[in-house]
Amino acid sequence: MSTIGYESWAVDLADVGAVYPFQGWEVAMTIIGVAFWLGWHRIQFVREGKHLEEARQMGERDKIEKMLERY
Repeated sequence: MSTIGYESWAVDLADVGAVYPFQGWEVAMTIIGVAFWLGWHRIQFVREGKHLEEARQMGERDKIEKMLERY
């Protein structure tokens, strides 16, 4: 099975061009990758915010804020 359209590799690869799978999908894959990356960061930001808010409510507010300022 060939994803680049060649059935035989018995050719001069200098004349072939791109020899990697899914050629022509670079822009779409980049957009999907960037969207996934931004989405993952947004999810992490929200989850960590909830976690920090729960930590603030668990103990002495001044002591916890002093500990969080170090990081």
